[in-house]
Amino acid sequence: MSAAAAGAIAVDPLSAGRAAWAGAAAAPASGPAIALPPPITAAERLQRVAKAQALMRAAGLKAILVEAGSSLVYFTGIDWWRSERLTAAVIPADGEALVVTPAFEEPSVRESLAIPAQVRVWNEHESPHALIADWLRARRLDGGPVGVEDTVRFFAFDGLAKRGVATRDDAGVVRACRVVKSPAEIALMQAASDITIAAYRETGPQVARGMTPRDIGRIMSAAMAKRGGSTQFTLILLGEASAYPHGSGKPQEVRDGEVVLMDCGCTVEGYQSDISRTMVYGDATKAQRAVWDLVRRGQQIAFETARIGTPAGQVDDAVRAAYEAAGYGPGYKLPGTSHRTGHGIGLDGHEPVNLVHGESTPLAAGMCFSDEPGIYIPGRFGVRLEDCIHMTAAGPKWFSVPPASIDQPFA
Repeated sequence: MSAAAAGAIAVDPLSAGRAAWAGAAAAPASGPAIALPPPITAAERLQRVAKAQALMRAAGLKAILVEAGSSLVYFTGIDWWRSERLTAAVIPADGEALVVTPAFEEPSVRESLAIPAQVRVWNEHESPHALIADWLRARRLDGGPVGVEDTVRFFAFDGLAKRGVATRDDAGVVRACRVVKSPAEIALMQAASDITIAAYRETGPQVARGMTPRDIGRIMSAAMAKRGGSTQFTLILLGEASAYPHGSGKPQEVRDGEVVLMDCGCTVEGYQSDISRTMVYGDATKAQRAVWDLVRRGQQIAFETARIGTPAGQVDDAVRAAYEAAGYGPGYKLPGTSHRTGHGIGLDGHEPVNLVHGESTPLAAGMCFSDEPGIYIPGRFGVRLEDCIHMTAAGPKWFSVPPASIDQPFA
């Protein structure tokens, strides 16, 4: 690897192992352009609202409340953040939605509003809860029940309850809508995945001795951004830190013979990727290779177990059984796999349903998951390979194809 290939950072001559890794990882920094799919249309958002309304009627709900965050984006297109000032939507079982927001935020909120809706505003000395309650009362919906989406903060729920609105949980209405992705959503997630993989292939050859997690993260972030992805996270774990799934605050740098674990993702139109790669800088030991190969086998076991109608928890159970047979665990004990095999993914990096022991939800077409059965050996190292899948009628399909070997971590 030349100084130029390493981002103009001077490095020592590479060993045969490092040369093999760099050669396998290398890819042109400017490969074919990644086509970005169109954003979600207003028509699709209205279909989501209609589905939610049908589910509300079946559950006996008069309306549901969602506040700023991914569910508000999902139904209305409004991309807003959560603060002490409530911005929210009330979706009735019939008719147009209500959007409430501070008066001085109205122009900005309207910029991303993508469906027909009534917008009502409140000033700093007024109550958004009273505004919502009045709107419900005028439509004779305040007797409820009004379902509250499960991530809504307590103050929003409590404010309505104190104004006489009958509230309860949303009976899983929002989850039932969001857990099954449409072809348009899957296309956006595919683009985010393609961008992340291309960025890995650009970043990998630039990793050099002495780099810190921040150094590598900056390269990866820039590589995703220039391809049209908005960087969501770059978690870089070096050496012993790789043994702890979310890392360590101790100083880290790339060293010969030690693990480099990268867990990175971006978004395209809000839809996320989540991909992990693990390699060794230099020559991998027999133990490192054995764990890497077992984790890759674990990914494949999860993939082969994930079939339409299978309870999600059985995917985790199948992987864990194989790991226990190899001497890891039992269960979630270390050394072994201390976290679930996978999580749902979409507008949020972690969504229901999880591939975790005891989860009885049957897998269905359109569900999307990470597949990441890492193995962690405290005090030594960890290996995590993570690729996402989406369920089709014929079974799972990879968003990104896992690598074949520790020597070709980006192939």
